[in-house]
Amino acid sequence: MPEGGGPEQFPDLMEDIRATLNTVARLQRERTALVGRATVRRGRVSVAVNADNVLVDLKFGRDVEDLDYPELARAVIEAAHAATAEVGRKSKELMQPLQDQRARLPKLSDLVPGMPNLRDQLPVPEPPPSTRPASGDRSAGAGEEFDGAEMMERRGPREPGVTDSGW
Repeated sequence: MPEGGGPEQFPDLMEDIRATLNTVARLQRERTALVGRATVRRGRVSVAVNADNVLVDLKFGRDVEDLDYPELARAVIEAAHAATAEVGRKSKELMQPLQDQRARLPKLSDLVPGMPNLRDQLPVPEPPPSTRPASGDRSAGAGEEFDGAEMMERRGPREPGVTDSGW
């Protein structure tokens, strides 16, 4: 590479980089609209999570009062896990064009002789645990346990409860 070389020496590369940055900006906007939804226990519990896996909606359907509190807690977590998996799948699909563009760009190690491929040196993140914080086993994918759930007294049929419209 001659001295004083700059971006003007690589016009195609600079255009590829601009295109990639435009794609990143577009995908960031589109990602904010992603929602994952799941319904479990024959429609008794429905949830929605946003692209950051934050629970944004929780609905209880008909006959939810037939579930006891530990079952209800398990149903909410089961639905949240399913909704999170859905939004993760949608995110991966959304990001695929960016991955394709990145694959076409030269690596820094292609441009600078002797430079190691830094992508190969990136650490692989560990998945976060999917168990409740108080459980003894916090490894990813461990089963859910709710034996310590606090039982509340059941309300009569005319008393307000989780299906009350005031929720």
